[in-house]
Amino acid sequence: MKKITFYLMMMVLSLTVLPSTIIIAAEKNPTTASNNPKEIPAEVKVLLSRLDEIKTMDKSSMKSSEKKALRKEVRAIKSELASTGNGVYLSVGAIIIVILLLILLV
Repeated sequence: MKKITFYLMMMVLSLTVLPSTIIIAAEKNPTTASNNPKEIPAEVKVLLSRLDEIKTMDKSSMKSSEKKALRKEVRAIKSELASTGNGVYLSVGAIIIVILLLILLV
C-alpha cells in the first residue's frame, strides 16, 4: 500500500511540474552564450599552484615528520579553497520540506 501511494504521489508531482516547465521554456527568448568563463582570483591561483607543487614533489626521500607537515598544509589549503566557494547547500530535511510544500500547495 505504501508503494502505491508513493508511486501515485510521484506521478502527480511529475504531471504538475513537467507541463509548467515546458511552458516556461517555450516562452523564453533565445539568448547568446558568452564565452567569458569566471575569472579565478589571484589568491585561489596561488593556492592551486601550491597544491600542484606538492603533488609533483618526490616524497620518497622525505622524513615522516615532513610528510605529516605537507599533509596538514594540503588539508589547510583544501579547506580554505572550500570556504571561498559560493555554493548553495540544501540539507535533506530542507529538500523534503520543499517537496511536501509543493505537494500540499499544488
